[in-house]
Amino acid sequence: MPTDTPPGPLRVLVFGAALRADSANARLAALVARLISDTGAAVHLAAMRDFDMPLYDGDMEATEGLPHGALALRDQLEQSDAFVISSPEYNASVPGVLKNAIDWVSRVRPQPFKTKNAMLLSASPSLVGGNRGLWALRMPLEHLGTRVYPDMFSLAHSYQAFAEDGTLVDPGLQQRLTETVSGFLSLVEADVRYVCLQRRWYEFLGDRTEAAITQRAEE
Repeated sequence: MPTDTPPGPLRVLVFGAALRADSANARLAALVARLISDTGAAVHLAAMRDFDMPLYDGDMEATEGLPHGALALRDQLEQSDAFVISSPEYNASVPGVLKNAIDWVSRVRPQPFKTKNAMLLSASPSLVGGNRGLWALRMPLEHLGTRVYPDMFSLAHSYQAFAEDGTLVDPGLQQRLTETVSGFLSLVEADVRYVCLQRRWYEFLGDRTEAAITQRAEE
């Protein structure tokens, strides 16, 4: 008799959105990748430089198609059940290199951000830890149909925040980060594994997935 094949591990893309190699956001991304891996999920840890691409240009797209960096990010998104971005805050908003990548990849059809689960992180030497940039980052992702996890994590005073082993010096922050990652993965697993929950994510109370507003960027 045929038997049910057990599902494989969750697949999660994690990347830091800063170009600087020693960025605090690269370190935060690496820590989160380790926490996710510890749960048994399959993790692909990437860097923004892995997805190098020129500034978005409609004429270039029309004559040359999408650049290799955009296609590489598209491939990683399609191969993942969820993604995590650790992003710096530039002038209270999204780094240009990250917004540019989102703009390029959004041109792919079918649109790869649609219905993906995402968690947003930030690290900054400032008192607010880059949190304002994450609110700005939510807007284009949610417009494109991404299910952005409500609980974002922002690490303040990032230059002093990491221990030599890559964990956070503050045990309370380390625990909160661990719990945030765990909650996110539980939601991803529910969305991926349980068919009864599919297409039941409402952006607003009373909103329905077949309504025009929720399909504005999903086609």
